[in-house]
Amino acid sequence: MSKRILVVDDDPDLREAAEIILASAGYETISAGSAAEARKVLQTERPDLILLDVMMETDTEGFHFVYELRQDEKLKDIPVVMLTSIEERTGQPLPLEEAGDFLPVDAFLRKPVDAAELKAKVAQLLKEKSSQ
Repeated sequence: MSKRILVVDDDPDLREAAEIILASAGYETISAGSAAEARKVLQTERPDLILLDVMMETDTEGFHFVYELRQDEKLKDIPVVMLTSIEERTGQPLPLEEAGDFLPVDAFLRKPVDAAELKAKVAQLLKEKSSQ
């Protein structure tokens, strides 16, 4: 059975690109255009990993969503890869290498996402999860 990835991004083009990349690696995808839509999906679906944009309806929506996710006993162990272009959009640097100290995500990738990097990171996190 293939692993399922929830892709959460308000940009339909990015969602579609991520879905194509992930499908080419053998993953099944579910998509949501907002954190609110993702919450609805999570009521009935249990993805193996979440690919999450930072800036959607608000500039910090992804941050709020992941904090909520980590408080939910049923969902808190799902690996999360956060996608961001926040530096380009706001001009504020976000030191991704240090962000894990205050953001409960498993990995960060900068947009535009490199297909090989995305596939490698997803495979790594799913492998780590299955070995726990």
